[in-house]
Amino acid sequence: MANYRDRRVGQEILKEVNAILRKKVRDPRVQEVTITDVRVTGDLQQATIYYSLLSDLASDQQKAQQGLDKATGLIRRELGHALSLYKTPELIFELDESVKYGNHIDDLIRKLNTQD
Repeated sequence: MANYRDRRVGQEILKEVNAILRKKVRDPRVQEVTITDVRVTGDLQQATIYYSLLSDLASDQQKAQQGLDKATGLIRRELGHALSLYKTPELIFELDESVKYGNHIDDLIRKLNTQD
């Protein structure tokens, strides 16, 4: 029988982290951050949180990563209060490259259509 608990916990973490970023974190570096996906390990000890930004500038991405790294303790504490887990997972923030990759594919398709 399949165990879906890690996916359910990941969805709850996604919802709660988005709410925490909007309401609790006051760092201006993370105001433009949107959480796109959360992957939780099978033992629920680590959660990799993927985020995206509207800006494509490397400096904005670096500032957002620094802001998220600085706010990790606050986010984890608030997450522990919101979720009923034995141990709150360790949080790792990573930039989601899928949005950029999707835009690249769209550009390639547009170029193909204009060449015809």
